[in-house]
Amino acid sequence: MIRFGPAGNSDSFKAMGYKKTIQVPEYVEKMGLNAYEYQCGRGVRISEEAARELGEEAARRGIALSLHAPYYISLSSLEEEKREGSVDYILQSAKAASAMGATRVVVHSGSCAKISRQQALELAGDTLRKALRALDENGLSHIRLCPETMGKVNQLGTLEEVVELCRIDERMLPCIDFGHLNARTFGGLKEFSDYKRVFDHIEDRLGVSRLREFHSHFSKIAYTENGGEKMHLTFADTVYGPDFDPVAELLVQKNCAPTIICESAGTQAEDAAQMFAVYREKAAKQS
Repeated sequence: MIRFGPAGNSDSFKAMGYKKTIQVPEYVEKMGLNAYEYQCGRGVRISEEAARELGEEAARRGIALSLHAPYYISLSSLEEEKREGSVDYILQSAKAASAMGATRVVVHSGSCAKISRQQALELAGDTLRKALRALDENGLSHIRLCPETMGKVNQLGTLEEVVELCRIDERMLPCIDFGHLNARTFGGLKEFSDYKRVFDHIEDRLGVSRLREFHSHFSKIAYTENGGEKMHLTFADTVYGPDFDPVAELLVQKNCAPTIICESAGTQAEDAAQMFAVYREKAAKQS
């Protein structure tokens, strides 16, 4: 089943009178969505009990949960202590995800500002292998780590780099952030063929199964001429991309059923609903 949902809460969450995390599944359901990504960007602060309660309510309403690990994870740091700390943060994230019934944890890949991209990739791969061992040792082998494509040029996280990291273990899924890919290539996602190359590369390197179930982030993102990502926008923006229409077309053509999480700035649930509508229209025409 394909799933669409927001990353965290839109401004409308409070505007509609909601206040508590436990109310999120009701809100997501009311918005016509079936996924939600819990944000731990600034640290894993949710208690095991709260995570379990959220998971039970989400399951009751048919909402699939995923979790975004802390932003300060650095898989490719030159400092071994920071890489070991990143393994611990991933383990904390996995424990919280498991408690809420989620199986996907999104992880930032790291930086390569002071080292070569190849060296950064090798360090990140080593850190992920250690993280996977830690998950196995703690009974969390069902958690799937999802390295994310990143939006800034000096960050590790091109499509090719993320896919190579996912080749470490078949449990891992790429988190394809189309906004990030477009930003780091300065608007490189223009034609249908540009989007198709993304899908084809995943299929060629990871196989049909992981293509069909990949994880995704989507939002329009402003970028600078040389650095890449600047800020997240909303679907109301008409200057920056990317465009969801070709993504929806490819999802239908290739029979994909990923989880697509919208990261728009304040309208993530509304924009996720818009994407869901576009996808349903494409799927209806295909059938």
